[in-house]
Amino acid sequence: MTTSSASASLLATYQRAAADAAHKQGLIQTVAKKGPAAIKAAVDTAAKAEKRRATWAKKLAAMGISIPD
Repeated sequence: MTTSSASASLLATYQRAAADAAHKQGLIQTVAKKGPAAIKAAVDTAAKAEKRRATWAKKLAAMGISIPD
């Protein structure tokens, strides 16, 4: 795997993780009507997704690839 294809692969993985994190954040509003247990579960899931996104962003930054916010 060449450096450019590795970078492209990491960037694609980051973009999927970012989209997943944004989706999970939106789910918090959806489950708000279902009570505190559902909200807690959605918040925990969103936090894990955000952590995955941050991990991929850190890996890309280590390679010198800037991430648009």
